[in-house]
Amino acid sequence: MAEEERKKEEAKETTAETSVPPETPVPPAEGEGTGETGESAEAEKPGETEKPAEEKAAEPKEEKAAEPEKPAEPDWKTLYALTLADFDNYKKRAARDREDTYRYAEMDILKDVLPAVDNLQLALANAKDNAEDPFVKGVKLVYDTLLKSLKDHGAEPFDSVGKELDTEKMEAIATLPSADIEEGKVSIESKKGWMLKDKVLRAAQVVVSSGKPA
Repeated sequence: MAEEERKKEEAKETTAETSVPPETPVPPAEGEGTGETGESAEAEKPGETEKPAEEKAAEPKEEKAAEPEKPAEPDWKTLYALTLADFDNYKKRAARDREDTYRYAEMDILKDVLPAVDNLQLALANAKDNAEDPFVKGVKLVYDTLLKSLKDHGAEPFDSVGKELDTEKMEAIATLPSADIEEGKVSIESKKGWMLKDKVLRAAQVVVSSGKPA
């Protein structure tokens, strides 16, 4: 009996061993079991294959940003010559302005004296009949002294009657017909004009003839 029981137990163990299902094979991990590294596996992914050299050559190259052009070197000799010429012109202009300032410095003072000369001239014109009067002679002496002082400073009167109208020296205040003076010329001088050297100290006030009366 003991022998039979032992045989039954052995038979059960043999049946149990044969009934165990085979182990399920585990799939190898990505990159393992194939003998390839992860880098080679990534290289074989679709859409990431290396392009041939012809396609690379045909691809448009990126344009490089255009570098700004460097400014041309200035011509220092020409600039020096121009600067020297400008400075020379400045010195001449400054000397001329200084000379004009000295030359015409008394212009304002002399212009203020002219009304007194006009009044003395008018007084003498109205005292023609009393030319031998001592008072009239005194006025004439003052008038002559003023004229000499003005002349010493370069101021002199100029005549306008019978001359063409010069707008730089004359100021027309009226137009009247004249039997003796041609049209367009000065017929009457109401205020005498004065020159200071080569400049107009005071313009003359004149009446211009419009021709012979109708």
